[in-house]
Order: sequence, then C-alpha cells, then structure tokens
Amino acid sequence: MSVPLKAKILLADDHEMVRDGLALVIDSAPDLEVAGVASDGVEALRAVLTGDFDVAVLDVSMPRMTGINVAREVVRQRPDVRVVMLSMHDNEQYYLAALEAGANGYVLKSAANRDLIEACRWALRGGPFVHPRMAGAAISELAVTAEDGDGDPLTPRETDVVKLIAEGYTSDEIGEMLIISSRTVDRHRANVLEKLGMRNRVELTRYAIRSGLVEA
Repeated sequence: MSVPLKAKILLADDHEMVRDGLALVIDSAPDLEVAGVASDGVEALRAVLTGDFDVAVLDVSMPRMTGINVAREVVRQRPDVRVVMLSMHDNEQYYLAALEAGANGYVLKSAANRDLIEACRWALRGGPFVHPRMAGAAISELAVTAEDGDGDPLTPRETDVVKLIAEGYTSDEIGEMLIISSRTVDRHRANVLEKLGMRNRVELTRYAIRSGLVEA
C-alpha cells in the first residue's frame, strides 16, 4: 500500500466532545484529514465499507458493535484500510484483543494528543504502533495464554449479541442490526448462557460490563 499525500481518516467515537477534540488533533497534521465520523460501531463499519478511507480510527468501546469487532470486519472486508484503536483502557487485555483483530495501532486517549498522529502514520506504512510498556506486557500475556490454551470463550458473533442484549435491544432489533434472524439471535444467546454458566439477561449484562463491552 502506497502512502497517500493526504490520508483520509474515519474517526469513530460515541462521545461528540471527544470526537471533536480528536478531529482537531488529526487535522493539525498536514498529511492527515478527517474525512468522515461515526458515533457507533455499526455506523463506523458501514462507513468504512462504503466510503473512501485510508485509516479507520476506532474507539474500543462503542454502542451496538465494539471497536474490536469493527476492526475485525474491516480487516476481513477492506484489508486496504488500516486500523488504529483508541482506548481509555491501559491494560494488555484490550491491546491483545486489538492485536488479534488485526489493528495496526493502539492509542490511549490520555496520550492521544501526543500519539495519535504518529500512530496513523505508522499504520499507513503498515507498521504497528503501541506504547512499549504495554507491548511488553502483551507479549508476556500472549505467552501465558498460548501455554494455558485459554482465550475468549465466545465467538465474535456471540460477543456482538451479548453486547446488544446488555444495551437493551430485543432479539428482533439485534437480528436486524446483525442481518440475522431473531431465531438465530436466540440460539446465540442460549449458547452463550450455556458457555458462561449463566441464566438470564441480568447476568449477561454484568458479564458485558466486566468485559468492557458496555459501560456501567
């Protein structure tokens, strides 16, 4: 992928004030411009699949579809678009999830003024960008995970369903958003309950909050 003279950035974050501040940071760079914005995961994915962007900057925690799952779909369906994750979470769990989804960068919101422009430039060149301390911790965690054979018990689709259930959507609404039948949604929910040893929506919501899929 050749690096464009002025790269077009999709900026996705569900907080308008944060999004506006990040747009100012990106637009201050002569070689980058915010060419589109999105306020939730579904909107972000739709924009990437139908628009002309070089980099998608995605908040990890967004309504309707997490940034991690959006990243996974972008990498699968639009491999020409680079992905940079934004997060308030300073721990290796989220970085590992971003790495496994195929993201080219992971930027903490607390350091976005300093790191976001450089992360976008690194992504355009195909290289990863992450704080060295977090990368070291992530490598250690990857080694432990590989040795133990442990990982996320849910599939990406099951994770989407859990997130939307926790956000209060019905099976019909979830099916419409994910383009699957409500019966398939119910089957995913039953599988998740069995996998996690849970009984109802309340327990799934607590799990979603603990896992960072939704905010408390």
